[in-house]
Amino acid sequence: MTVRARSTVLAACAAAVALLPAGCGGGEKADDAGASASPGAASAAPGPIPAIKPADVKPLVGRWVGTAKDYFQFTADGSGVWVRGGQRLWSGTAIPEGGGKYRFSWQGGDLKTASYWGVSLTEKNTKLLFAGTNQTYTKAVAHKGKGKG
Repeated sequence: MTVRARSTVLAACAAAVALLPAGCGGGEKADDAGASASPGAASAAPGPIPAIKPADVKPLVGRWVGTAKDYFQFTADGSGVWVRGGQRLWSGTAIPEGGGKYRFSWQGGDLKTASYWGVSLTEKNTKLLFAGTNQTYTKAVAHKGKGKG
């Protein structure tokens, strides 16, 4: 990877982290200081997360790997995490919006806004596009029997 490509990837990651709502995640709040300054926080308080049906998140379930050595991982109950370099950048719930689009929970609630804070499935559900960075992720292949022996 060239120096320019690395700096572009780092800039994209820095921009994504800057877009992160402060203290986002599955109800965990490290500090209330940044809450009012985060996008969407001033316009509406997070509402309750709707019930997630496994069938609605089934196409999303699994690990989605990006080119910046980061990944998203989702389970059948809609919970997910975004990890880069062993650090969780987000954890919470993917809330189905329909049409292969999912918005992310924030501070254990549903903002129902912030269009950049979610993902869309593309190319017949084989690619995941994160609106926060406009980066594309590819679904990792599950290896059956891995770790057994």
